[in-house]
Amino acid sequence: MRFAPKNQKSALNVGVVAIGRNEGERLTKCLESLVETVQWIVYVDSGSTDGSVERARALGVEVIVLDARIPFTAARARNEGFRRMRELAPRLAYVQFVDADCEVVAGWLETAVGFLDTHTDLAVVSGRLRERHPERSIYNMLCDIEWDTPVGEAKACGGIALVRVDAFERVDGFRADLIAGEEPELCFRLRAGGWRVWRLEQEMALHDAAMTRFAQWWKRTKRAGYAFAEGAALHGRSQERYSVRESHSAWLWALGVPFFTLVCLAFAGLAGLLALAAYPLQVIRLAVRGDRSPRENWLRAAFLVLGKFPEMLGQLEFLTHRRFGEQSRVIEYK
Repeated sequence: MRFAPKNQKSALNVGVVAIGRNEGERLTKCLESLVETVQWIVYVDSGSTDGSVERARALGVEVIVLDARIPFTAARARNEGFRRMRELAPRLAYVQFVDADCEVVAGWLETAVGFLDTHTDLAVVSGRLRERHPERSIYNMLCDIEWDTPVGEAKACGGIALVRVDAFERVDGFRADLIAGEEPELCFRLRAGGWRVWRLEQEMALHDAAMTRFAQWWKRTKRAGYAFAEGAALHGRSQERYSVRESHSAWLWALGVPFFTLVCLAFAGLAGLLALAAYPLQVIRLAVRGDRSPRENWLRAAFLVLGKFPEMLGQLEFLTHRRFGEQSRVIEYK
């Protein structure tokens, strides 16, 4: 289906693939931020039951409903949306991937397309992703800090990024079986193929994590640990030792320190508990290195250290799945 933008001057050589599951009003905001700028939009739905498909169709957007008999992953959804986009508009040079809980900022696509037009060795460009309501919870605030990555050449991007079609096709797109971490894994293969990844200072999108409970944060962090383990299994033997450092860090802090403490208790009695001082010392080290407000620095540091435990559990889940040949399932936090 073709969607003709009201302002023809803003039509760009770019299509948008949006993916989502039960995002409701957030999906509407996402698509409304795009329909007057982009001529081609494909929305890929992963089993929504909240009317998301009808919302998208009401805006004149091409919709793909994924077959529920095949496990849902964001990577699979993006790949299928990309393939449909290529069928609809085979001459497009770029595709913007966006999650349905994001609203693309006006002017982003024009800036990003212009940047890739003039930097032909770049495969991916992203900008500043901000959390819509960082004030509503600690967990939203942590997301907003996480999105604030350094400007310039990067090793990876997130799920919201503009991708060069030619480069994406050369590496066969995302690995559809990955339940998380598919974006940095794609960037790893793109970089291995001689392409570069870039992060602009330009505002790109508003994200609505809607995380208000500790359990949501725990599941999301566990998913990150799963991705670290799977990434290390795939590319850990590469020259850059992909995901190995992140994987080892979780084992060190969530298992190594407690085990060392038990050893110290066995040999030194209660004095062995001093080994647990490694945790507050690490929090202090991370907090003083922060470049945001004192409150943000201390909370971020504390949750980075605490997060090693769900990360370790996520890695254990991956190892269990691999050992018994079990199918990975998406770890949802919403």
